[in-house]
Amino acid sequence: MTSSAPAPVLTQDELKALVGRAALDYVPKGEIIGVGTGSTVNKFIEALAGIKDQIRGAVSSSVASTERLRALGIEVFDSNAVDELAVYIDGADEIDGRGYMIKGGGAALTREKIVAAQSKRFVCIADASKLVNTLGAFPLPVEVVPMAARRIMRQFSRLGGLAQVREKDGTPLVTDNGQHIVDVTGLRITDPLGFENEVNRWPGVVEVGVFAHQRASVCLLATSSGVRTMTFG
Repeated sequence: MTSSAPAPVLTQDELKALVGRAALDYVPKGEIIGVGTGSTVNKFIEALAGIKDQIRGAVSSSVASTERLRALGIEVFDSNAVDELAVYIDGADEIDGRGYMIKGGGAALTREKIVAAQSKRFVCIADASKLVNTLGAFPLPVEVVPMAARRIMRQFSRLGGLAQVREKDGTPLVTDNGQHIVDVTGLRITDPLGFENEVNRWPGVVEVGVFAHQRASVCLLATSSGVRTMTFG
């Protein structure tokens, strides 16, 4: 009797491509859809190009995604030209068992939250390593007005977090909105809704990367044995 061969171990790139293709099942025909930002979303955009004639176009959450969509012949609409989107498809840096997420590793959290709020449904696409019991192991991104950065960093210190301004090439990274990103480590976010409400009240905070009010409706998790689907109430 011969034993079956073990399932092949997929690379991170293969997992992202797998879940990017799976997300096509959630794209309604004839609609304008919301498209997020990041390496997993890039795989979704590549897959979306194969059915681009079946949709009207997209609203994008970043300059980088807009450029990628247009390069593949997908029309990109200004968000103000669209009342409501059928679905928003984006990745996550962390997601818990209730659909709450940390996002913003690609520095697009504010626009991502705007497009998510405009959408009837948020489909999160990620690999299984992003699923956590409690948010906070991934550095929490917070978009801030530059003049408020130091004070906001001190406020996070009082919560037990260690905050620093994200840099690129030795200088503070500038977002698509002309602001800076503060990344915070050392947090355990057990009450995502309360945490999001609190931090967004701080003067100078543009947006915090906790997605609780705009949590996922569905999460597609890529694993070596296939795509696991999680749905949230």
